[in-house]
Amino acid sequence: MVGARIRVVCGPTAAGKSALALKLAERYDLSILSADSRQVYRGFNIGTAKPTEDEKRRITHYGLDLLDPTDRYSAAGFARDAERWIAEEHSADRDVLVVGGTGFYIRALVDPLADSPAFETSQRRTLAAELEDLSMAELKRWCELLDPGLAHLGRTQLLRAVETALLSGRRLSEFHAAGPSSSPRAAAYLLLDPGPELKERIEERLDAMIEAGWPDEARELDRSVPANAPAWSGTGYQFMRAVARGEMDVKTARSLTLTATRQYAKRQRTWFRHQVAAADVTQLDPTSPDAFELACEWVERHG
Repeated sequence: MVGARIRVVCGPTAAGKSALALKLAERYDLSILSADSRQVYRGFNIGTAKPTEDEKRRITHYGLDLLDPTDRYSAAGFARDAERWIAEEHSADRDVLVVGGTGFYIRALVDPLADSPAFETSQRRTLAAELEDLSMAELKRWCELLDPGLAHLGRTQLLRAVETALLSGRRLSEFHAAGPSSSPRAAAYLLLDPGPELKERIEERLDAMIEAGWPDEARELDRSVPANAPAWSGTGYQFMRAVARGEMDVKTARSLTLTATRQYAKRQRTWFRHQVAAADVTQLDPTSPDAFELACEWVERHG
């Protein structure tokens, strides 16, 4: 019998979430649902630490390679898709392990956002091409005209607000006011964090990515993916693209990527500390000798 509570393995980047989740999935016959906002893009593999082909053959994965690099994806869209994937697995009497560090995706699944419209990909691409070149000031002016209540938000949210108003004829704030159509779900969180050792783990993983050919991957992607494609916003990709173009040396790109990744990990730690109820969280140091045994106990306790 599948569990009513969603199990979530989360934590900062390079904490070891994927490796531990894979072992748990094999032990308990679980599928893995990736909650990673950059692993959804096809072709962006090395720099997103996407599971290997062998790992995907061993365990069913959801949430990977969903979009072309030029497409946009929202937390609400992820939650809708995740609900469907979870239902499919439950119908086969199999449970899902949600794994990732994109806190807003996890939050949208557990505590649903207000519904917002889904648009045809071709419509979004055409409009995105027009909006991407707008400055923040111009984008704010558009939003002040179309949906003034959201004009104070960041660029991604402004783009979504303008897009919604133009393509649906309704303000995004109106969809938000209507509230979500589904109820919150109970969740248990296994929060992985190795503490001070995370800095070293980030550096080691970055070196492994570069050794695996990350600049070459960026060079290949740069041949066909426009510079303003959303997928390029993944941490470090702009620096590896600069290496591929001969605009930056690998040493400089490595240094900039290392700093950006550590800053991202800090933001993730802050998010999980303040946005997830402590009562629902089991913290685990993935470097401890009994980490896997403790993780197994967590799975069984929340089955």
